[in-house]
Amino acid sequence: MSLRPRKDHPSGTVVPWSVDSKLLADNPLSDPTKRAHPVYLPPGYDSSSKKRFPVLWSLAAYTNAGPGQVAWRNHGETLPERLDRLIHEQAMPPVIVVFPDCYTSLGGNQYVNTPAMGRYADHIIDELIPALDRDFQTIPDWEARAVFGKSSGGFGALHLAMHYPRNWRAVASHAGDCGFDRVYTRDFALTCDVLSRYKGDLAKFVQAFWRSKRPGHSDFHALMTLCLAASYSPDADQPLGLALPFDLQTAEIIPSVWAQWLAFDPVMACSAHAEALKSLDGGLWIDVGQRDQYFMHYGSRSLHRALTDAGIEHHFEEFDGTHSGIDWRLDHSIPWLVSRLALD
Repeated sequence: MSLRPRKDHPSGTVVPWSVDSKLLADNPLSDPTKRAHPVYLPPGYDSSSKKRFPVLWSLAAYTNAGPGQVAWRNHGETLPERLDRLIHEQAMPPVIVVFPDCYTSLGGNQYVNTPAMGRYADHIIDELIPALDRDFQTIPDWEARAVFGKSSGGFGALHLAMHYPRNWRAVASHAGDCGFDRVYTRDFALTCDVLSRYKGDLAKFVQAFWRSKRPGHSDFHALMTLCLAASYSPDADQPLGLALPFDLQTAEIIPSVWAQWLAFDPVMACSAHAEALKSLDGGLWIDVGQRDQYFMHYGSRSLHRALTDAGIEHHFEEFDGTHSGIDWRLDHSIPWLVSRLALD
């Protein structure tokens, strides 16, 4: 008797694909420039064939990266296994999926260009996409390319869609960061508490974090706040090249720095980038759990309203769930994305 379900359909292949970035050279965090970005090749992919495939780019959430997205799981499907099943069930045609490794020493990435961490948006657009089209049998056209992600990855997908139009035909954001005033500010006082243990020395905290054998929940949130500040409010004159949007002594918001953060908020940014989002021609998917523990549902509702007010066609959906364990949503969004892409 088999207790666990057995896979009885063809499997794709996940191959390591390395790119040495010139754009990330001399990045201020000394993070590696040569990375292995896993690439999923679907069943039937044959390098001797002339057949070409559309491409999905999967952006990892904070604390994760491309290699972690394809790793073994003790329960449920890995993303490559999910892709195998969706293709086998004919929910979608075969596609190539890329899992870029954009991890940093601040625990993750928002996929923006910043002098405090590196030019990660340009790295994806100007280095990884052309290299992938060169090395694999892709359909090398924006109409055959989509990007998706959850949380920070969802924010990254929206940011790339807004700032790099005509690179993507479809975009999906699952519980992507938006509504910054409801999502981020609750961590500011917590971060002050954590940094007070290091007398406000940001570098000392980060060094201690990576050397700790059991960093706590508050430590992760403090590190994430530094990552966000490096992304949204870089400042070469400040420690670690970032300006915090709050006073370390009082946790009071500093309006001039906070305004820099808000400029990145998709709720605020979507009207300024309306034409870029309209170029998707409806290929914009946004969903969020109704019980998201980071309160992403409130910001997502605001984003839905702002997109509607700007006349930007999109799919918006709330589902019964939180911020965790929502990979099942990919069963809905990935076939939807692929249905909008050009095929060979």
